[in-house]
Amino acid sequence: MHDEDPGQTIDSSVPHSARVWNYFLGGKDFYAVDRQAAEAYKAAFPQITDIARTDRAFLARAVRYLVAEAEVRQFLDIGTGLPTMNNTHEVAQRAAPSSRIVYVDNDPLVLTHARALLTSTPEGTCDYIHADLRDPEEILARAAKSLDFSRPVAITLLGILHFVPDYDQVRAIVRRLLDAVPAGSHLALTHATLDPSLGGEEVAAKNRAAQDEYNESADVPLTPRSREEISAFFEGLEVIEPGVVSMSRWRPERTRFGTPPPVFGYCGVGRKR
Repeated sequence: MHDEDPGQTIDSSVPHSARVWNYFLGGKDFYAVDRQAAEAYKAAFPQITDIARTDRAFLARAVRYLVAEAEVRQFLDIGTGLPTMNNTHEVAQRAAPSSRIVYVDNDPLVLTHARALLTSTPEGTCDYIHADLRDPEEILARAAKSLDFSRPVAITLLGILHFVPDYDQVRAIVRRLLDAVPAGSHLALTHATLDPSLGGEEVAAKNRAAQDEYNESADVPLTPRSREEISAFFEGLEVIEPGVVSMSRWRPERTRFGTPPPVFGYCGVGRKR
């Protein structure tokens, strides 16, 4: 099952958040205007490339945990972004080939690429929905064609909640999604922050200035939030160790370089009791 093409025109004359993010991840799906915006952003906010790649690395570690330890076999990935390496279905189906994944994005460019590149194992399923995070009822209704909501589902919201500026609205969206899934389901998320505890007041101030400048020309502005605000998305859930931490600090792989430095982005995984 695939949804009909959204039929929207792709504008290559202004920077686009998904294409800019793809540039930071080392992808190839961007235009010159996106590269220029990304380089200008990086000049003012040097850590942004590390943030993008750390976010992607967290996805892989979280999905491996959800499949191997939590034994989840269904994923609702909202805010898919342009396909790169280690997409949700690839990580999940390497460990459990029968895993079922529904990708959701409101970007016609993302859905076009997803349909071409995100192919499932024969035992599992990959489906794609063109829908907006701000309409959880539509997402849930359409995802139910592929996922069994009587069994645990992992809801992944990576790098998307900060694109909804109204905090009360975004908390209500997360709550509605969690209300639709049974006990044993999980929530995994990443979220932008400018928390000075992750890099100092001076760096946080410079990053805020860079963020404000980027928002002036971005197709969708970004709203960083505090650790307390981000932690509240897990209200009522059992938060999996090590809790809500910088994205680089959630169960990192051991290397000879020791503990990785924090980045300006929080993440966490929670289990519905």
